[in-house]
Amino acid sequence: MTIVAGYDVGGAHLKVARIENGGLSAVRQIACPLWQGLDHLDAALASVEPIVGGAATHAITMTAELTEIFASREEGVIALLERLRQRISGDLRIFVGLKGFADVQAARGDPLSVASANFLATARLVAHRQPQALLIDFGSTTTDIVACDRPQGLSDAERLQTGELVYTGLTRTPVPSVATRAPLAGQWQGLARDTFATMADVRRILGELADDVDLHATADDRGKSLPESLARFARGFGRDADMRHLSTWRASAAYVAERQLRSIHDGVLQVLSRPGLAAKSVIAAGIGAPVVTQIASRLNLPVTDFGTLIAAPDDLGNWATRCAPAVSVALLQATTS
Repeated sequence: MTIVAGYDVGGAHLKVARIENGGLSAVRQIACPLWQGLDHLDAALASVEPIVGGAATHAITMTAELTEIFASREEGVIALLERLRQRISGDLRIFVGLKGFADVQAARGDPLSVASANFLATARLVAHRQPQALLIDFGSTTTDIVACDRPQGLSDAERLQTGELVYTGLTRTPVPSVATRAPLAGQWQGLARDTFATMADVRRILGELADDVDLHATADDRGKSLPESLARFARGFGRDADMRHLSTWRASAAYVAERQLRSIHDGVLQVLSRPGLAAKSVIAAGIGAPVVTQIASRLNLPVTDFGTLIAAPDDLGNWATRCAPAVSVALLQATTS
């Protein structure tokens, strides 16, 4: 039996997948606040041993080189490769974007091809299975928008220019980075430009956040109940939550959520405006995949979630969609092994 493990090493989460005989058999996401130190990566890797244990090959992609603990992206890639080499037993295959896979030594010599290439892994897999598809991966921190047959930008800097990277996420994004004002009780209200609340609070107020996707501490290190989310959200308005009814706060939260969706939709329209580009369908990925279906509806395009695209088992479909790059590098490597 051939077993391949896939890893997407991010600055906030470690995502892993297990492929056995060409099919997905396990997938998981673990909180990994790497900005607090590399020991968090060590702990996350130890916790996924039941999933990746016994794998002959370990396929790895990353975005964690952007974490603040590293002086540069190149330094981050090299430090992470060394840490992964020390902590993972077996044959490590590093995803180097358009160049495919390389061993650790070769990857160390080409760090910028390793850096933040996880979106290309998903795009390559999607392109093989569904031509002329537009991938929208709405994660906890960022959103990737990729015409899978024709990716344009390769680095984060390039993709921020092309519209293929929108730096907004379903849960971790601070509210004032989405909107600096919002309607409240019939009037426009300016918002405090501080991280009192995040989009996870907005989604909880709207009743739209799955219980198992927000793995990190809140902005004030308090709980994740509706009253606690309301308190944080109201503070950004300079108010206490009990100063307005829940329905009023929900109307304000709905406006903020729409502003975020609109920013992603704008990125999509920029990508689709490229001459000669034709998208016939949308592939939804990330923890925000249900929101992606709303964008596909606005585009009048059919949408398929990533888990369905790869024919994931029913009990793994949601998490395959949420962890698409980890699943993709494992599947890509499995086809080349």
